[in-house]
Amino acid sequence: MRNVYLVMHQMRNDVVELTRRVSGALRAEGIGVCLEPWLKKTVGDDDPCTAEDFPMEAVIAVGGDGTLLRAAQTAIRHEVPLLGINVGHIGFLVETELEHLEEACRRLREDSFAIETRMMLDMVRENGAVRTALNDVVISRGGYAKLIAVKASVGEELIGRYIADGLIVSTPTGSTGYSLSAGGPIVCPEVECMLLSPICPHSLQHRPVVANANQTVTITLDCAPGQNVQLDVDGQKVGLLASNETVQIRRSQTVTKLIRFGTHTFFHRIRAKLTEWSC
Repeated sequence: MRNVYLVMHQMRNDVVELTRRVSGALRAEGIGVCLEPWLKKTVGDDDPCTAEDFPMEAVIAVGGDGTLLRAAQTAIRHEVPLLGINVGHIGFLVETELEHLEEACRRLREDSFAIETRMMLDMVRENGAVRTALNDVVISRGGYAKLIAVKASVGEELIGRYIADGLIVSTPTGSTGYSLSAGGPIVCPEVECMLLSPICPHSLQHRPVVANANQTVTITLDCAPGQNVQLDVDGQKVGLLASNETVQIRRSQTVTKLIRFGTHTFFHRIRAKLTEWSC
């Protein structure tokens, strides 16, 4: 590997020092580095390269899972793999820790890694707008004070009408994120499916549902006229959903490619991270 695009956590106080450390370690292995635009300005890098003209072979995300999800949009747009280096708290998706930076850079130079593909979801609105998610699509009450009502169908069959704070539709990758906090199961990423997890439902009969990855999930907001609720994709607000508006969520033809060094299995990572999360 010869050229990488660097994406960094946006809220760290040590971002300049951290960027120089990571980019220095990469360049020491002969790997060219292009920084994302805001990062260039922050560290005073006057290199004119951009994501569009730089011959990137991978995207490196330095942060936690949120940074990796943001970087994933660049990676899939340029059809290159993604490596996460953890400087966050938990990091279910990231592959390695900052303390192993030099080893990771060496393995990138030597192409000593495997590629793991993760399924994604397309969220399609009535106006035809499409957003792609690696983790999840969330319909929530946002700043609205009351519970909301949403109807969910899988294929042609109604699953239920949820009175709740919202509903999460996630991939297996997203099963360790918001869906897990809402009581959803942890799903091995090799199991291709979609999870429907209600958020604080007002009924004991409503439980998470696992649907076939090749089915289409249809969500309709079933609230009073004039009520809008929040629509998020991979943790980013993408708009408001109006009463009686419908969105469809289905398996995407796009996949995310994650760089793996083979040092930890999925379940090893889950055991370690859940223990850390509980402390």
